[in-house]
Amino acid sequence: SLYPKEHDTILEAVQKKFGKSSVTYVEGTDFTKDINTEEAVAVAKNADVAILCLGEDAYCEVPGTIADLTLPQAQLDLAQKIAETGTPTVLVLAQGRPRIINAIADTMDAIVMAYLPGLEGGTAMAEILAGEVNPSGKLPITYPRYPNDLTLYDHKVNEVADEIQSAVPYHPQFEFGYGLSYTTFAYDNLQIEKSRYQTGEAIQVSVDVQNTGKVAGKETVQLYLSDLIASITPYNKRLKRFAKVALQPGEKKTVTFTLHNKDLAFIGLDHKPTVEPGEFKVTIADLSTNFMLE
Repeated sequence: SLYPKEHDTILEAVQKKFGKSSVTYVEGTDFTKDINTEEAVAVAKNADVAILCLGEDAYCEVPGTIADLTLPQAQLDLAQKIAETGTPTVLVLAQGRPRIINAIADTMDAIVMAYLPGLEGGTAMAEILAGEVNPSGKLPITYPRYPNDLTLYDHKVNEVADEIQSAVPYHPQFEFGYGLSYTTFAYDNLQIEKSRYQTGEAIQVSVDVQNTGKVAGKETVQLYLSDLIASITPYNKRLKRFAKVALQPGEKKTVTFTLHNKDLAFIGLDHKPTVEPGEFKVTIADLSTNFMLE
């Protein structure tokens, strides 16, 4: 193997973390073809938990190597057959791009996006799987559900095309900014200082975030801004601020953001940043509130 001996692969790190005698490894497939799916399924059937590592070989700055983002059929078949055993299954995706998994996503009990995790990625993954680290990452991409479903997260179909929009809804596999952890968080009390602002005024936004689960965790609070009225078709929403907060079980914190004039700008027909009076919407989690710019 070309993997440096002084660093652990995901398998080696999991074996160290849980004990080699407790971990049974079967190479069900390689990246594109079946190797031993039958044995992998038999082992999974008798296991407490199946850790299913799928994805791509390591690479860096290479031209496109695939014609379709869908995971190879051999990997999808392996995942489906292991899911059918009824054994709780954790899917670990080691990949440098969002490979399509809609055929298997709903059959998995947990999905961890490892990307191309680097030399310490195996250790990091084992610590997450063991519950020693509570994951808190959020997707920096919109994860598509279908190969040609690559609409940007801020895409906005023309509002007069209601029939088309309702007939062809856009539902990605996972939205931009999505991510779970071993605890849960609740948002409340989204506040803006006032409902009307003059151009150039700073805009203060605050929201309360509470850890409603049983373990400590970190949550990335994301503020999205929508321009509801503009001289060109405005964007649906854009991420303008974010902050990560650490919370103990039951703990609540107030997170405050400040928006400035440049945050309200869009690129106008003259290809320059433009700020126009009108109505704006601030969204954090499932909360939203509006303000007017005069």
